[in-house]
Amino acid sequence: MRGLSAPYNAAWAWFSRHAAIGPRSRRGRRCDAFGDGSAICFPTITVFGESYIGLGERVLIGPFCTLAAGVMPGHVLDADRVVTIGDDVLIGRGSGIVGHMSIEIGDGVFTGHNVYITDANHGYENIDLAIGKQFAPSRPVRIGAGSWLGHGSIVLPGADIGEHVVIGAGSVVVGTIPSFSVAVGNPAKVIRRYNAERGVWRDET
Repeated sequence: MRGLSAPYNAAWAWFSRHAAIGPRSRRGRRCDAFGDGSAICFPTITVFGESYIGLGERVLIGPFCTLAAGVMPGHVLDADRVVTIGDDVLIGRGSGIVGHMSIEIGDGVFTGHNVYITDANHGYENIDLAIGKQFAPSRPVRIGAGSWLGHGSIVLPGADIGEHVVIGAGSVVVGTIPSFSVAVGNPAKVIRRYNAERGVWRDET
């Protein structure tokens, strides 16, 4: 068996490369935009609502990711595009992006593994209906250019993350995080901020 590992690994690498979704693949062409040099790596967990999804150039979405627009395949949405991903974006392995209204991810955003980004959530007010069948109103999400989202972080409806922001591993973002800052915790709070006048990063007191 040891002698078979090399050819098995080579075969898996070949299959993974050719099974990835790219700009000229059948599924890639379903997207509203799919820039050159971009790929959704194999294997995927879920990809649907492609016509509402736009990817820029040189985007890499890692394996075992979910990328979805709408509740289920065939869901007709109110917007022409729901999920917009800029150029030079890296989405880590095992992450999920689920949009119902508007998710904008700016150029150069990187994430760690197992990051979840959504503009939708479940409601609970109707006690006669399972929570899983209720939906709260969607609220747009924005992640500014050049930001980094650490491993396992969660971005929830209404989050507005500025440019060049660090979101610490395991943090939950529910509100506004200003540009040029570091935020951690649940809910995420700013702990460092860049002072443009002095050209230094300072701890928040």
